[in-house]
Amino acid sequence: MTASFNLVDSPWIPCVTLKGDPVELGLMDTLIKAHELREIADPSPLIVASLHRLALAVLHRVFGPTNHTAWGELWRAGRWPETHLKSYFEKWRERFDLFHPKHPFFQAPDDRVKPKSILHLIYSSGNNPTLFGHETDEQAIALSAAEAARALLASQTFHIAGLSGLDEKFTDAPWTRGVVFLAQGENLFQTLALNLIRYPENEGLVKSTSQDRPVWEADDPFLPEREYPLGYLDYLTWPNVRVKLMPEESPMGIQVRYMTIAPGLRLSVNQLDPMKSYRADPKRGKLFLRFSEERALWRSLHTFMALSDSQHHPPTSLNWLANLVDESWLAIEERLRYMALGMSNEQAKIYFYRHERFPLPLVYLKRRELVGVLEQAITLAEDVAQALSWALEVLAQFVLAPSSDQEGARKPDREQDIRPLVNHWGGTRPYWQNLEPLFWELVDHLPEGPDAALDQWKQNLRKLAIQALERTVETVGTTPETMKGAVEARRRLFGRLKSLLE
Repeated sequence: MTASFNLVDSPWIPCVTLKGDPVELGLMDTLIKAHELREIADPSPLIVASLHRLALAVLHRVFGPTNHTAWGELWRAGRWPETHLKSYFEKWRERFDLFHPKHPFFQAPDDRVKPKSILHLIYSSGNNPTLFGHETDEQAIALSAAEAARALLASQTFHIAGLSGLDEKFTDAPWTRGVVFLAQGENLFQTLALNLIRYPENEGLVKSTSQDRPVWEADDPFLPEREYPLGYLDYLTWPNVRVKLMPEESPMGIQVRYMTIAPGLRLSVNQLDPMKSYRADPKRGKLFLRFSEERALWRSLHTFMALSDSQHHPPTSLNWLANLVDESWLAIEERLRYMALGMSNEQAKIYFYRHERFPLPLVYLKRRELVGVLEQAITLAEDVAQALSWALEVLAQFVLAPSSDQEGARKPDREQDIRPLVNHWGGTRPYWQNLEPLFWELVDHLPEGPDAALDQWKQNLRKLAIQALERTVETVGTTPETMKGAVEARRRLFGRLKSLLE
């Protein structure tokens, strides 16, 4: 069977038009019509991120841009020059064929491994657990060619480390760990342009060399053997795994049930990513910002925007956007959005995927004192949360041992008794949940009047902390013993709030 599915023309990239209609397009039409599209849209944040990564690799190869002026000319046009893209895709068209007999797109065989179900590409590999699926190898699910292409791209971008059955182990792909940040504009063209930083770049996190090229331009992408990329294009298309899809004909068209998969190139753990946010740790070096079940991402926004802080390294695109404001290509009054994409994982376990969006007024990139006020506001929120936790522990103490304030009475152990009960109540959850929308209001109003916005923020903190405590008090009942604990918890909380906020 001679199968063919060329990603240049065949529809496989899910998008939404400016009118809100879903549509699937080939890679060339996605870029040429980007100004007519709202965004790339898929239920999986990993696929959304991976498709942006591929699009940026193509655009950097074709357009650069080498400086702010070159970028500005592209931005002024409001769309990607069609002639240049068509010329490039015509030259490399066969390398974008998903099932090309010699150079299948982003794939390489490995004769040491046996075919496996395609589900290993979607959910798991080696000793990794299945995520959101309960299929087995015997079920041999089938993907369409378009689905297989998206899964292949996501695997090269987010594949997680683990055992492979070979001497080599699977290693983390470039975006497996940490939050990936992408600026978002009013349409897909603007989104891609806002993330199209200077290329080639010799002073950035991924330094360019004369050998740099995307994976499809290399006859053997695994040569030369390396742990550091040859440049930004090599990094954006890093061959993390050796995958070979095995197509089949079916009444529904070409399908993929099986593939082979083996470890690819090992990326150095010291390679930093231009699309991630880092903080400096004196012992462990630069640590990337990651998604957490316990801590919402907005609580680290001040570190994300700390352009002049030596202890933090925000995404490269933020400095690029700040420079574009200086060059008058972007107005300081403009309000952009940022996407935060990725997954939460630890070792070989994946906990969740996430795709968040948040506003970013460009004024924050130029008025650095506003970022300082944001940091102050977030620190206050953390301090109030600690005060609330302290009050909840007092309440728990009296619920567990009503006479614990008396001399000689039994006092519950904090770690074994009090904290488990407080965690069971979940008393701080409504505080943080209700605070997030108020935080984005603070971001909106802060540039207009920092003092007034911060005063309102303090009022909100006080109100939500008291509400959270009272909600917990209601759940524990109204016996004399619990009421005694409630009175003491209120006294402690009110006293701490007065100290923090007044």
